[in-house]
Amino acid sequence: MRAITLRYRARLLGVLAMSVMAPVAAGEWQVAQAAEGAPNIIVVLLDDVGFSDPAGYGGVAQMPAFDNVAQGGLRFTNFNTTGMCSPTRASLLSGRNHHAVGFGRVADWATGTPGYDAVWKPDAAPIARVLARSGYSTAAIGKWHNTPEWEVSPAGPFDRWPTGLGFDYFYGIMNHGGDNHWEPASLYRNTTPVEPVQRPGQAYHLTSDFVDEAIGWVRTQRSVAPQKPYFLYLATGAVHAPHHVPQEWIQKYRGKFDQGWDVLREQIFARQKTLGIVPADAVLTDRPAEIPAWQSLSTEQRQVFARQMEVFSAYLAHTDHEVGRLLEQVKADDPASNTLVFYVAGDNGASGMEGIHGYMDAAAGHAPQLAHLDELGGPKHFNDYSSAWAWVGSTPFQWMKQVASHFGGLRVAMAVSWPGKIGQPGATVQQFAHANDVAATILEVAGAPMPKVLDGVVQRPLDGVSFSASFNDAAFVAPARVQYFEMLGNRALYEDGWIASARHMTPWVKPYREGFEADRWELYNLNQDFSQAKDLASEYPERLAAMKRRFDEQARDNHVYPLSNYVEGRDYGAPTVAGSRQLFEFVPPLQRLPSKSLPRLARTSFSVQTEVEIPEGGGQGMLMAYGSRLGGFAWYLREGHVVFANNVNGRDRAQVVSSDAVSTGPATLRMSFARDAQGNAGTVTLYVNGKTVAQRRVERLGSPVLGSLGIGRAYTSPVSADYALPFTFNGTIKQLRVTLDP
Repeated sequence: MRAITLRYRARLLGVLAMSVMAPVAAGEWQVAQAAEGAPNIIVVLLDDVGFSDPAGYGGVAQMPAFDNVAQGGLRFTNFNTTGMCSPTRASLLSGRNHHAVGFGRVADWATGTPGYDAVWKPDAAPIARVLARSGYSTAAIGKWHNTPEWEVSPAGPFDRWPTGLGFDYFYGIMNHGGDNHWEPASLYRNTTPVEPVQRPGQAYHLTSDFVDEAIGWVRTQRSVAPQKPYFLYLATGAVHAPHHVPQEWIQKYRGKFDQGWDVLREQIFARQKTLGIVPADAVLTDRPAEIPAWQSLSTEQRQVFARQMEVFSAYLAHTDHEVGRLLEQVKADDPASNTLVFYVAGDNGASGMEGIHGYMDAAAGHAPQLAHLDELGGPKHFNDYSSAWAWVGSTPFQWMKQVASHFGGLRVAMAVSWPGKIGQPGATVQQFAHANDVAATILEVAGAPMPKVLDGVVQRPLDGVSFSASFNDAAFVAPARVQYFEMLGNRALYEDGWIASARHMTPWVKPYREGFEADRWELYNLNQDFSQAKDLASEYPERLAAMKRRFDEQARDNHVYPLSNYVEGRDYGAPTVAGSRQLFEFVPPLQRLPSKSLPRLARTSFSVQTEVEIPEGGGQGMLMAYGSRLGGFAWYLREGHVVFANNVNGRDRAQVVSSDAVSTGPATLRMSFARDAQGNAGTVTLYVNGKTVAQRRVERLGSPVLGSLGIGRAYTSPVSADYALPFTFNGTIKQLRVTLDP
């Protein structure tokens, strides 16, 4: 009887519970609805493009897709970034100043102060999160450079990955300034590592892959949820180094730079005036003393430098072509679509980080490039152009990327289109605008204001200002504003048509000067001096002093202080994926792992040991691959013999090979690197079952260059020409251990 009573009571409670839930089930479902008329939004962001690189802004690289957006909408000639990659992206996607978000520098140069720790601040929520809560589908495709380095691994955490910051979907590269476009090492779909899809008869290229993915995602949205608007953020990664582009595109630009950088800059400036990109009274700024005159170069140097710019311009044109495929397909699939497009041609000015000779595989000078001239742009090399070409790409301004004190490091081309919603198609917007204004504009037109509290966190007000008024009137008068800039100690303050500037460093001249007190402040009246050509500091000392005080106020409010130089390679105490461990144990099969899953092995002595089962017929395949064809090392069996292949920057290669093959059955294999007490050289030793089977001294251990870590198979690209991917081990690896020497 008691059991029946208990069953009855349980049934009664269940009925009561259902009656309580019934109004929710039959009533209002909590489904976000976008505002009436909210547009689809596409933001295209290119990488390392100078203000004058596009042909439509006076340059040489043909960019018809960008031009089509500008001709059907608006072109902006006063749009400014933060001067570097991660910071601009954080600002653009949040609507706040970059230090306030935590990105005073790129994510992989994090230090421990709030403005520079690369930890996205919860009070600066990205607009993707707001749009998603407002009824939008959201996707980030391409380069992502805004997650702390120590969180970039398949183990997470993932709350500061794109999918943790408001994007429903992500496909792209994680935290590389620029990956190998032929053989990317850091592709993820959402939070899962994936390998590039090789299509039969078609050469793989990362930009093309991104665009294919973007087209597929948009089509999926239209097919499954056509009632929802979408927000697509496509960040190509191009044209960041390495400059990788198909040879047929390079052929189109052969001979177009033989006149050299001095003459080309004058030609660009003349075209800019004809096109109305710069005012008729603009002045072409002088060549910095750090850049040599073209006429002072040797014939061989000119040949190398001209080819560098041919490759770069082809790379930019190819990138625009791929972006054009997306925009054309969106239009073809839905001719009446309500789609707002922001095409931002650069996350900072042109990049001059590699010095006057440019860069190829860490080789010194121009001679090694001359020997491989026809290979530049292809998969064999990590290549970049001369700083002088970055100066040309900044015409008519001073300086380039990183130099946030001058517009050469800040100003980029931008075009915006919105069919049927632009009052003066083809017009030019000359009002000052900043990367943080894009978010403010998007939220306004989407009818999705930034909430005061989001996820329980009081939100910092937007620093950006909407420029949507320009859609109806390109000559609109923007409200008075103040905007600070700071990057690597280079700093400036814009205030209502004036700018105070203090340059601290030259990108390729290192080490940077210690201390900031001696930096000289300059003053420019931009209403009369478009290009920052005439310094008025001595004429208006009181104005300059007031603007310096205002900069100090802005800096304190945005976590800019303390100012500091950043020295690559120095340990600033930031966490790492590897942590402080001395022992790393891997049990295959495993996904591709980031190379930073291990500490920098070339800087220490270490050993790798594994217990394997060698099959009948002999062992073959990879034990551990660490890097790519551009640099790293690999430890494997080839026809039964143990091999260690060392690859320093794709140039210096060495092998250590055992004389005898490893017998069938169980075996313990080990390799060690004993680094010299001084310098980078050391000795590689191979062991089988405790017995030394080969040994060789190497002058330097290969470090992974745009590569990955593979256990039991190879990823990315082969470190050695000895094998082809995936080169999976044909036996059994029970466990592989990497042990650092104490």
